[in-house]
Amino acid sequence: MRPPTPVTPPPRAAALEPLLERRIVFVGGKGGVGKTTIAAALAVAAADRGRRCLVVSTDPAHSLGDVFDRAVGDTETLLADRLWGLEIDPDAAAGRHITAVKAQMKRLVHPRMYAEVDRQLELARLAPGTVEAALLERVAELMVQAGGRFDLVIFDTAPTGHTLRLLSLPEIMATWVEGLLRHRERSSRLASVLARLGRRPADLGEQSPSDDRPPHEDEARAAALTEMLAARQRKFRRARELLLDREATAFVLVLNPDKLSILESQKTLQSLGRVHVPVAALVVNRVLPEGAGGAFLEARRRQEGAYLIEIEEAFAPFPRVSLPLWPEDVRGLSALGRLGRYLSEATG
Repeated sequence: MRPPTPVTPPPRAAALEPLLERRIVFVGGKGGVGKTTIAAALAVAAADRGRRCLVVSTDPAHSLGDVFDRAVGDTETLLADRLWGLEIDPDAAAGRHITAVKAQMKRLVHPRMYAEVDRQLELARLAPGTVEAALLERVAELMVQAGGRFDLVIFDTAPTGHTLRLLSLPEIMATWVEGLLRHRERSSRLASVLARLGRRPADLGEQSPSDDRPPHEDEARAAALTEMLAARQRKFRRARELLLDREATAFVLVLNPDKLSILESQKTLQSLGRVHVPVAALVVNRVLPEGAGGAFLEARRRQEGAYLIEIEEAFAPFPRVSLPLWPEDVRGLSALGRLGRYLSEATG
């Protein structure tokens, strides 16, 4: 049997250098392919070239701090000269979002409605999509800031499914805000008609928290609400524009040379194509170098041995099974059956 043709190595760093001149770079792919490491390395390269760079983790299972070997949290952390890191905490972002909305709503309603505002928004905190919407808003804000406070913002995104939702939400949110603005406009027209007729919403059996306010106060509050919604609409629309701007934004897809990673990446390319998000480059990670063996494998084996001792010490109370690297992908019922039997029959 002829030996397999050597795999072409992934693009070198120089191949990605033009991307470092963009304002925004998204690094995404299947979970576990090494997105965080690639995003961090690109951020360091950008900073080394004199660009003020912020690298942002949007994955709830943050590992950005682990890669840089220092604490990185929900505030911008200086990691090196011209380089900052940020791990977005979705729950904290949702909490800040709810608190801000409470404050805005309480400026627009009568004090007797404050308790109901609190109750409804605390329920909203637990509603599906609230955390994701808050995360999106934080990402949109950072995208709009790119090119200002920072020359380049690099996003280490969550696994592909989360990334696709993140990339499609700006358009959805913009549509939602437009609906609210149209509703606000209809309500204003109705209030104007009722005012000319000498009637109030309460006369029609509707409760208005501002029935006891002068008309000019209601108008000012309505204008404030409209501007608040319009500002969010502009922010999400701008994020969407940036996302589709090939000159400003690049999407880098990371994959490993295994079948599942390839299949996932093909699906990602198709999905991104459907929402018109261009992929600027692929990074094929963890490719064995040509001629690997001998000293190379021995060095990897020594490093692995040290980590195995660390695992033994750190996880002593737990039963463990050591699973060797198999010579081919584990795929299909036959291979999965062999792996299952190995795991179930292993004695540690």
